[in-house]
Amino acid sequence: VAPTTPVCEVPSSAMTGTIVQMSCKETEGSPPSEYQWYKNGVALLEKTGAGSARAANITYTMNKKSGTLLFNTVTKNDTGEYFCEASNGIGLSQKCSVKRMQV
Repeated sequence: VAPTTPVCEVPSSAMTGTIVQMSCKETEGSPPSEYQWYKNGVALLEKTGAGSARAANITYTMNKKSGTLLFNTVTKNDTGEYFCEASNGIGLSQKCSVKRMQV
């Protein structure tokens, strides 16, 4: 079954240095969808290990299975427009509407 449009939860504002978790979920897809987050239209990288993530200055953890995007400490650099895409290899992938987070 192709995925339906996912529901994205993105806070509209966050304080610098706080923990922010965004979520993305759709329930129709079978097999279960994987989720990819985008910031300002660019796909966010999945963190593979502490070393590579630190080198790339990645301040978040993205879980493609659960659809969560977790920032341990948000910075002004994390301000932007976020959306997520659900895909399971069947039919077209589905995106939620873009939501802006201001830090």
